Amino acid sequence: MKRLLDRELLNDFFSKNHIEDIFDKDIIHHCELHFYKKDEFVLHSESELEYLYMLVDGKLKIFYLFENGKSMLLKFYKDFIFIGDIEILKNKPIRCNVEAVEDTYLIAVPANIIRKYYINNTKFLHHLIDSLSEKLDSTINNSSYNFVYPLSNRLASYLIEHLSDENYIILDSSFIEIAQFLGTTTRHLGRTFKELEAKNIIRLDNKTVHILDRAELKELSKNTFLKSL
Repeated sequence: MKRLLDRELLNDFFSKNHIEDIFDKDIIHHCELHFYKKDEFVLHSESELEYLYMLVDGKLKIFYLFENGKSMLLKFYKDFIFIGDIEILKNKPIRCNVEAVEDTYLIAVPANIIRKYYINNTKFLHHLIDSLSEKLDSTINNSSYNFVYPLSNRLASYLIEHLSDENYIILDSSFIEIAQFLGTTTRHLGRTFKELEAKNIIRLDNKTVHILDRAELKELSKNTFLKSL
């Protein structure tokens, strides 16, 4: 991790993400800009929270590590969001590991400053509740969908969620990330892509998925869409 002393860049991230709607203007004097390289850990489970983070550029992977050494992927984040919100509210050790999937910029506010000046601030708490509500909603939705439906339905739902007006999707996540997100292995994911190709629903060309039958793909998704990576 690098602490960047570029106040101009910090101010730019502050403005672009409307952080003045969350905190008073004076908070910027306590903020730091942290840079994490790809594959670098941002937070380790069971350690104490030093900063409340705000993701302003890049992509993060959140996963839970079990005692037997296995891990469960919970979510990928690439939009503005709080990291460490539960720990701030509950004043408990960090629950999950957080890793940078790509080079990532985070605005860091010392946890002691949050607890001293903002823990009862109505404006801040409103945004914190919104953040937690969105996380809870997407986690319940994705976990339930992964549990109930076979991979062909889950993959179709994932593709529909990423589909725009064009009849193709350029995958911006690796096959490993997509497999983890869908609760499967890369081998099973590859087989399922081939199954959809054999049915002339899609055509996979490296990282580009061409949609050949949008109606059938939507029907296969069961009209229940997995929240985006």
